[in-house]
Amino acid sequence: MDAALVNQTNTYTSCITESSVEGYMYPSVYSLFFMVGLPANCLSLYVAWMLMRSGNSMAVYLINLCISDLLYTISLPVWIELALQRPMGDLCSLVAVIMYNSFYVGSGLLCCISVDRYLAVVYPLHFHWVREVRTAAIVSIAVWTLEITIHIILLNHTGALQAFSSRNLCEERIPMTQEDANLALTRFTLGFLIPFFIMTFCFQQIMQSLQKNISIMTVERRKVGWLLFYLLLTYTVAFMPFQIVMLLRAILEPGTCAWAKRLRDPYLVTVATTTINSTLDPIIYCLISESAQREIRKAVEKCRGVFLRRRLSESSNQIQSVS
Repeated sequence: MDAALVNQTNTYTSCITESSVEGYMYPSVYSLFFMVGLPANCLSLYVAWMLMRSGNSMAVYLINLCISDLLYTISLPVWIELALQRPMGDLCSLVAVIMYNSFYVGSGLLCCISVDRYLAVVYPLHFHWVREVRTAAIVSIAVWTLEITIHIILLNHTGALQAFSSRNLCEERIPMTQEDANLALTRFTLGFLIPFFIMTFCFQQIMQSLQKNISIMTVERRKVGWLLFYLLLTYTVAFMPFQIVMLLRAILEPGTCAWAKRLRDPYLVTVATTTINSTLDPIIYCLISESAQREIRKAVEKCRGVFLRRRLSESSNQIQSVS
């Protein structure tokens, strides 16, 4: 075996430390997020689907966002099993790819929602073709294609695709290699910094437009402003700590075991907090959007009607059997 490879392997082994975060925090936190996020995203997906059928362009982006969040949410049981040190084989690699794609597809779709609302509020008489369902569908497909393509290129560059295994995608090399650091810096710039600036710009422009607008539609448009504010706040709270830690790792950690050990627990904690975004996004939308609330009320009434009809049918059957 090559001496450099032996030294590198020994470095990784010596840097591996046990962490209570994985063993205790991950199973409980991920279980909670799974129990809340799965029904919340399913409900939001149903609401968005009904709104899309009525011609709501933003609902198209929300459908794709819910699908992305659902993919991440249903991967949580695998991370729980891994935290409990139960072997998952190469399934872990597939789940790791899903997780990272969900991160960055979600960021792209939130940018689309921000730009869609920005054009609707700031330029209400223009860009009607941009706010059509067909355009939103094409843009959503483009976002998925672009993000997946970029992710594949990055994984291919680091050699992860050539050796698709849990060792390459789930068990991170500690400390980071320089290639891992470059990958982290690229993801930080393309997957977080640029989307954050786009969403912030759109929110700022919308709020400025609302301050100047005194029309009857101001109240309705203000709700759009609050929706974007809460989505931006959730995105920042969920992803900024993780991205800052990854930035510090990319700068300080390559080849340095001491920094790898210092940043290990903060990294593990911030990975868990990213799940907040996929859990809260559908809840925020359903709480703020009146159209979403109307669809939820309709769904509840339908379920109540089905339940009452079944109860009446069971009661009549019981009466007939007694008589």
